[in-house]
Amino acid sequence: MNQGQGQGQGQGQGKRNQRPGGRREQQSRTGDPDLKERLVGINRVAKTTKGGRTFSFSAIVVVGDEKGKVGHGLGKSREVATAIQKGIETGKKDMITVPVINGTIPHRQEAKYAGAHVLIRPASAGTGVIAGGAMRAVLESAGIKNVLAKSLGSSNPHNVVKATFNALRELRDAKTIANARGISVSKVFQG
Repeated sequence: MNQGQGQGQGQGQGKRNQRPGGRREQQSRTGDPDLKERLVGINRVAKTTKGGRTFSFSAIVVVGDEKGKVGHGLGKSREVATAIQKGIETGKKDMITVPVINGTIPHRQEAKYAGAHVLIRPASAGTGVIAGGAMRAVLESAGIKNVLAKSLGSSNPHNVVKATFNALRELRDAKTIANARGISVSKVFQG
């Protein structure tokens, strides 16, 4: 055994608990103290022109109040900070409301967007958010505390975020179903 690797001192051990792309929260950028933003990813795009290469950045951001409201946006700019700001503004424009019951979702849901295919399942209290990068950012921003999620298709963060939003949009709680059918909530569960 190599020296220093016996007690978890191997390469990269110190950075293991620092997950990229889901933990970056800054309330100051949104302007709204209730909304929190999470940066999912930044891409550098190079455009070749007559005078050389022009670099610009695209940032995908998830914005949510952690109480059931969540939105996502894509910002593009020559500077990273401006791209993030534009993504936040876009995310605030079309937010969706997610039914959160006891910190989890009401039922299992699958959804697709382009090549991305996601599956989200309710989980018991104490499970936590079991999800990968882009999905984790969306689910945590929505205020879901216990959920099992799996990305089954493409790992492209843009499409994974959009597929996750499609799944969250399709979620319905018992009260909504009861109102749609014109029956009581107890009848929904008893058939």
